[in-house]
Amino acid sequence: MTELSPTVEPVPLARPTAPKNKPILEVRDLTVDLPARGDRSYAIRNVSFTINAGEVVCLVGESGSGKSVTAFAAMGLLSKALKPSGGQILLEGEDLLNADEPRLRQLRCARMSMIFQEPMTALNPVLTCGRQIDEVLETHTELDSRSRRAKIISMLARVRLSDPERIYASFPHQLSGGQRQRIMIAMALILDPVLLIADEPTTALDVTTQSEILKLISELQSSNGTGVLFITHDFGVVAEIAHRVAVLRTGELVEMGPADQVLSSPRHEYTKMLISSVPSIKPPVRQVAQERPILLRTERLGKTYERKGLFRRGAAVHAVEDVDFVLRRGQTVGIVGESGSGKSTVARCIARLIDPSAGKIMLGEADITQMSSSQLRPYRRRVQIVFQDPYRSLNPRMTVGASIIEGPMNFGMSKGEALARAATLIETVRLERSALNRYPHQFSGGQRQRICIARALAMEPELIIADEAVSALDVSVQKQVLQLLDEVRRRLDLAVLFITHDLRVAAQICDWVAVMKQGRVVEFGTAESLFEHPQHEYTRALFSAAPGRGREFGQLHLVDPDGIAERVVRVVP
Repeated sequence: MTELSPTVEPVPLARPTAPKNKPILEVRDLTVDLPARGDRSYAIRNVSFTINAGEVVCLVGESGSGKSVTAFAAMGLLSKALKPSGGQILLEGEDLLNADEPRLRQLRCARMSMIFQEPMTALNPVLTCGRQIDEVLETHTELDSRSRRAKIISMLARVRLSDPERIYASFPHQLSGGQRQRIMIAMALILDPVLLIADEPTTALDVTTQSEILKLISELQSSNGTGVLFITHDFGVVAEIAHRVAVLRTGELVEMGPADQVLSSPRHEYTKMLISSVPSIKPPVRQVAQERPILLRTERLGKTYERKGLFRRGAAVHAVEDVDFVLRRGQTVGIVGESGSGKSTVARCIARLIDPSAGKIMLGEADITQMSSSQLRPYRRRVQIVFQDPYRSLNPRMTVGASIIEGPMNFGMSKGEALARAATLIETVRLERSALNRYPHQFSGGQRQRICIARALAMEPELIIADEAVSALDVSVQKQVLQLLDEVRRRLDLAVLFITHDLRVAAQICDWVAVMKQGRVVEFGTAESLFEHPQHEYTRALFSAAPGRGREFGQLHLVDPDGIAERVVRVVP
């Protein structure tokens, strides 16, 4: 989170609604240089666009295309290694590139605000969520502590966080990924800024919460005349919220126009490729074999958290109750549901990252539920997990290569052999071999997730648990990763437990789908039957809340035209 200075002068909150034709943000021929490396010397070059009052402009493009660099340049948050070398960024006529740091601090939150992509790294882990939002009000307003608290509680309720009083007093690690993202949204909206920059704000949210947040942003934009720069890789969100769409490719603006025109009749070949990569909501015909041996079976799996205090016990929280499902070799079972439904808790119990409170977890013929750490060691290699937040799951002090080879070397592989495997896997996930010598902070969010997938494959697992593994990826890279996972699953006879809030992704990659609500599985069936004929009311509500649900963008065919899985098979025999 941006450090706030107590000496910043409060910016008056009252302002008239801006006229609809008045530009809020004008980016003129913006160029940001890269440190000398390779053939490309710029992060973005000659980028120009305008955001008017009450308008939502969606910025789309692949990972590394310059979307976040553009946003960070506007906020004055670029790293020292990146230097704007030309152009202007005008906020209501004021050139932000010429503003000094005290002036930028005055403007942040009060006039322009940003919702970051990874909430856990943006939030301070040692401060409660309420205190972090209060810091904004304390710095930029003259409200007393009681008024500030009332405003924060109201804002938490406005972004659909249940029990705002509890959330106010909670630390970030005590909340789910979706709840943390809503905290970031509340912090950004608390002062009704004239410009809102949203960097993948709905990536970690389930479809119902995503729908609510999109409505909230639309309400703010229409009622306050707020201009919104919305960075996203989800074309369903683009169809739902955008007035205009700007498409970036390797730092250059290749297409811009009204949303309907760009989505229905794109002019540039790159835009056409992006849209064709969007998976269909209709599941393809998949062969669901029932004769395959069972790799994983859960029986009445449950997880209960006891609320313990110094002098009293609180009510127990039943995160997961009576979860039963079977996963066979070579199959993919998906788990979908809202944030807090218990999806990730099930995954962590199966990986034995947390201890289940009840039931059984059968991995082959072995019940791993009650195994000690030493007894679990032989099974760790068989089950690998790809987490939702790649930045948190990678050690920031280790190079990418060291992170990938750590697991194989712990199980007896020589360093040379492990490095050779890492080099091939890093190319498999569409990164250069030189990435092995770099650190996690030197990559985009999507690139970090690909690194985590390579690390999981390096262990030659029998079961991969993908916990929102493609939620941070743009559609073209998402397509490649889904192809990779599906082809590796088929060729290596892996089982995949795929947790996602993206119904389009679940439709394309899953053989079976389990729908969870409040810790229980409310519906379970083949992807084809569940998507075409949902039985439970909650399942139908999820489908109706999916953004862009009335539009078909394309069909994701899980094939392997580039032979990426062949390279994995050669590395992981």
